[in-house]
Amino acid sequence: MSKYYLRLLFIALGLLSVTAAKAQQEARTLNDSATLQQCVDYALKHNPMLKQSFLDAAITESQVKSKLADWYPQIGLTANYQRNFQLQTFANAAGVTRVGRYNQSALQLGLTQNIFNSEVQLASRTADDVRLQAQQQVALSNIDIQSSVSKAFYNVLLTEYQLQVLDEDINRLRLSLDMAKHQYDAGIVDKVDYSRATISLNTSVTLKANAVVLLQAKYAKLKELMGYPTNAALSLTAGAINLEQEALIDTLVGIAPEKRVEFQQLLTTQNLNKANIQYRKNALLPTVSLFANYNVNFLNDELLPLYNQGYPNSFAGLQVGFPIFQGGKRRNNIKQAEFQFEKSNWAIEQAKNVINTEYENALSLYKSDWNTYQTLKENLGLSKEVYRILDAQYKAGVKNYLEVVVAQTDLQKAEINYANAIYQLLIDKVDIQKALGDIQTK
Repeated sequence: MSKYYLRLLFIALGLLSVTAAKAQQEARTLNDSATLQQCVDYALKHNPMLKQSFLDAAITESQVKSKLADWYPQIGLTANYQRNFQLQTFANAAGVTRVGRYNQSALQLGLTQNIFNSEVQLASRTADDVRLQAQQQVALSNIDIQSSVSKAFYNVLLTEYQLQVLDEDINRLRLSLDMAKHQYDAGIVDKVDYSRATISLNTSVTLKANAVVLLQAKYAKLKELMGYPTNAALSLTAGAINLEQEALIDTLVGIAPEKRVEFQQLLTTQNLNKANIQYRKNALLPTVSLFANYNVNFLNDELLPLYNQGYPNSFAGLQVGFPIFQGGKRRNNIKQAEFQFEKSNWAIEQAKNVINTEYENALSLYKSDWNTYQTLKENLGLSKEVYRILDAQYKAGVKNYLEVVVAQTDLQKAEINYANAIYQLLIDKVDIQKALGDIQTK
């Protein structure tokens, strides 16, 4: 009976482990069709690069605390043992005398406390800016992830839309092929119409096969950016949003460089460089510290009774260190710090120009693509109307099949070009938002 219950226990534990593993896998996947916001939120939780930036911030925080720890008392304990094979010899008026013991040991407890130290003072003055610099790097990674995931998301949706267009085109061509074959079999038309229909269908089937392969690569890129399991299924949806409305953006907004994290990073670097100038100037000031020691010495010619008797001594004091001459090192260090500060000022000016150029490029590209979108949208409507009319006229025997093939090809191109245009607008909008600094960290 005990073996029976033991077997049941092993089975139950196995089921629990499988269930737990499955639950963990499901927790890392998106079961339903994912929207853009869901993909972005997932990426912000699982992207490896973003996790590394958080770890870098944690490392920086530890480094700051390590520097600030120098303001606390530094306490150390050392112990040593020494065996003298020959005792030291001293000569005096009474003759030559050997001094010491063959075995000696010591315990030393020491304490130092910084009162003034320029390096520790620099750590205190710049601690907040160093922390801010690390947080700004995290924010920059956060924004880059949101931007990259958005673009990859739109690229996947674009390819899926192209597949839908090709499926519709293939269905139309198959109907045309069947009609051409029936007419050919009935002797109404020659084999040319049937061959043209076959060529058009084969071309669309090949385009679809290529799009399927390309879609796999785009899904792989999106999964990489999201930190999504490579073998897990992922499906996307545009959701309830109207893509045409989503692509709209105010093109009259003025640019404010201070909204960009990259610009804020330069301001932080400027503050750090300013603090470094003061630190270099303070190199002429003395270092002041307190110290205290408590020592216990053990002396004996024999090893075993060495620690039976100790001879303690203790002391405390104040230490002041002045730099007297360093060969011009301090002066040159100050010059370097001042040059670095001036360099950061010019970097800020350059950043303003670069940010403005990025915005103007993104804005001009958006306006250009908007004009293209309007034209392609009109072309799509015209292509649908032309195909509808020619298809009806062909079925009525008024038009030849060549004109229908041309109209089908034009319609397919118009639908794909329209899709490319609207998704390109969405990507352009992301670039404008990034250039304006409107993508908020999450």
